[in-house]
Amino acid sequence: MSHFSTVKTELRDREALLAALHDLGHDPREGELPVRGYRGQTELAQLAIAQANGADIGFRLNPATGTYELVTDLDLWSQQVPIERFLAQLTQRYALRSILAATQDEGFQVSEQTNQADGSIELVVTRWS
Repeated sequence: MSHFSTVKTELRDREALLAALHDLGHDPREGELPVRGYRGQTELAQLAIAQANGADIGFRLNPATGTYELVTDLDLWSQQVPIERFLAQLTQRYALRSILAATQDEGFQVSEQTNQADGSIELVVTRWS
């Protein structure tokens, strides 16, 4: 019997989360949405990604912590990578999007962005006074 699992994250910025999901090739729905699981079971979330098998991956805002928690039926996980790798990729893209937004707010411009062989991303930012 399947059930929903909740995975805590440190993802707080909705716009950075949306951008990171888009970077990874997902098109999340927004709003107060039912996340679909086993045999029609649902949980409410603010963002949802449909999977090919009819189940969803959701992100629900936890008002106590201000973070988005991943909520899904792990038995119905049908991504190309395991959930741990998905979260690692998402966290990396989220961090990149957060840094890009913060540097732009401070008047910096990205002069170089390099994807390293080890999977890390190197940024060089500049600001002209």
